[in-house]
Amino acid sequence: MSGSDILVDTMRISGFRGINNLEITFDPMTVLIGSNNSGKTTILKALGLALGNYGRHVVEEDFHIRENEDGSETRADEIVIDVRIVALSGDGIFDDAWLVEFGDKIKSEASGKQYVALRTKVSPHLVKGRFLIECHTMERWPNSDSWLSDTGKLTKTSLKIESISFFSVEAQRDIHSELKDKTSFVRKVLSGVEYDKNVIASLENAIKNINEDVVSKSTDLQCLKDRLTQLNQTFSGGGNAEITPFPKKVRDLSKNFSVHFGETTNNTFAMEYHGMGTRSWASMLTALAFMDTIRTKHEKEVTPFFPILATEEPEAHLHPNAQKTLYNHLSAKNTQVIVSTHSPYFASMPDITHLRSLKKTPKGIVTQKLNCSVSNNDKKTLAREILARRGEILFAHALILCEGMTEEQIIPAMFEVFSGGHSLFSRGISCISVGGKNYAPFVKLACSFGIPVFIISDNDGNTKAEVESQIKKLSGKLDNFGISYCEEESDFEAELLNVLRMRDEIKEALVLCETDDTENPQQRVEKEKEIKSLSDDDLLKRMRKNKTAYSGFLADVIRENLRNKKPEELITKSALHAFNAIEEWIPT
Repeated sequence: MSGSDILVDTMRISGFRGINNLEITFDPMTVLIGSNNSGKTTILKALGLALGNYGRHVVEEDFHIRENEDGSETRADEIVIDVRIVALSGDGIFDDAWLVEFGDKIKSEASGKQYVALRTKVSPHLVKGRFLIECHTMERWPNSDSWLSDTGKLTKTSLKIESISFFSVEAQRDIHSELKDKTSFVRKVLSGVEYDKNVIASLENAIKNINEDVVSKSTDLQCLKDRLTQLNQTFSGGGNAEITPFPKKVRDLSKNFSVHFGETTNNTFAMEYHGMGTRSWASMLTALAFMDTIRTKHEKEVTPFFPILATEEPEAHLHPNAQKTLYNHLSAKNTQVIVSTHSPYFASMPDITHLRSLKKTPKGIVTQKLNCSVSNNDKKTLAREILARRGEILFAHALILCEGMTEEQIIPAMFEVFSGGHSLFSRGISCISVGGKNYAPFVKLACSFGIPVFIISDNDGNTKAEVESQIKKLSGKLDNFGISYCEEESDFEAELLNVLRMRDEIKEALVLCETDDTENPQQRVEKEKEIKSLSDDDLLKRMRKNKTAYSGFLADVIRENLRNKKPEELITKSALHAFNAIEEWIPT
C-alpha cells in the first residue's frame, strides 16, 4: 500500500507561467535538465498546483502570456493541468487498497489497464477578485493532440486526495532559517510530536527542578527574581514572579528547538555556525524525515500512502561527492521523486532514460527524453563512457565528437584560433572523445535531447565506411547533425603533419612533452636536436606513440601561435567544417 504501487506517469499543462501547451512523462525518479528559464521550476509548480498546496499561492503572473503576430500580448483565460496516475503492477491493475481509495475515479483503457485522470482548472473569480480552483476526474485520457477538449465527462471532486502527499523542497533552503518558519518541514515535524500524559508530567517536573537549581545557583538570577517579586505591590500583595531559563511546558520546548552538528558529540555547533552546504543538506533531510512521519501514520491506520517529492537544485552548495550521496538518499526512498538540476554530477547518476531535457523554442517550451530505440549496450556505453565521467554533455549547446584524446585536446585549441580567442566552453560546446569509432550511442543521446552534434572522423583504412554504416542505421531524422572526415587515407595526426604542415609546431610540442620533467638546459638542447633530425615518417610514429602526452602541449602551441600563422594554417578542414556548422546552429 505504498507509493511504489502507483505512479504519476504523465502530466499535461496549458496556460501556466511560461508554458502554453506541454506534455511530460515521469518515472519513479525523474531528473529535469535544461538551461535557465526553460520551464523546470514551472513543471514542479504545476505538480504542486495539481496535487499539492500551490493553489493558495496563485497570482495573476502565473497565467501564461502569449505573444501575438502583431507584437501584442494575450494572457491565458485559465490554467489547465492534467495528471494521470497508473498502477505499476504487471497487469496495470490497482491493488485492493487503491481500489478502495480511488473508487469511481478509476477508469480503464481498452487493454484493461487502469488509471485515474485528474484535471485542475484555475480561472479568475471576477466577483471575489481572487482565483477559482476546480478539480475534476476525467472520463477518459485523450490523445495528446486533443487533450484540452476530448475529455468526455468531467466530474467535480475534492481538491485533495488524502493518500497522495506532495512535498516541495525549494532551491533556497536553509535549516537555520527554517527553524523559525512555522510552515517549514522541521517545524511540521515538531508540531506533530506527542507524549504520553505520564511522560509529560515527569518531564515538566524535571524541568521545574532544573529551573529552580539554575536560579538558586546564580546570584544575578536570584537578584532578578527578588526584584520581580515586587510586582505584587502593584497587585495588592498578590501574584508571584517566576524565572524559567528553560520552558516550563513540554509543548513550548520546540520554540527554542535547535540543531547542532559536529564531528563528535563533544564538538558540535549550532547550524548558524555551519556553511550553506551543511544547512542545505540538513534542510533536505528534514523534508525526508517529515515524509517518514506521515508514512508511519498511514501505516498505523492501514491506509495507502503515495508521496511525491519535488525538489529544485538538490546540489545547492554541496561537494560533488555529497551530491551523489544525496542522490542515493533520494532514489532509495519509497517515493516518486522529480528533481530539477544544473549539476552534471547529479544528472550523471540516474538511468539515462529517466532524464527529461527542457528547452525553450520559438514555438514554446518542449520536453525531450532519450530515444527508446537505444539498446541496452548503448545505454551501458553512455553510462560508462559519458555519464559516469562527462555529465556536462547533457547541458551542452552543441557536441563535437571525435575518435581519440589527441583530437579532444587539440580541437578546442583550433576553435579558439577560429573564433578569435573564445573557448568552446564559453560557447557551451563540448568536445568528446568516444574512444574509438562507436559514435552511434552518443549521436542518439544528443539528438534525443535536441543537442546539435558534429563528428570529426579519421579517414584511414575502412574508418569512413564503418562510421557511415553506423549513421545509416540510426532511425529517425537527425536534426542539426553533421560529419566531416580527414583527407583520404589520413588520420588526425597525419593531417596535422602532411596537410597542414605543422612540423615546427609538432616538434616544439614533442620537445616540451619529453623535457617537461627536467630543469637541465643541456638535456633540452639535445632533445631539440634529436627531434629536429626526425624524418616525417619517424615524426608521425613519434606522434602516434605519444598521443595523449604531446597533444596537450601542441594545443598550447596552437593557441599561442608564436609564428603568426593564419587560422586556416592551424585548423584542419574537417574541424573547420564543424566550426562553421556549429556557428549556424548556435549563432552568437
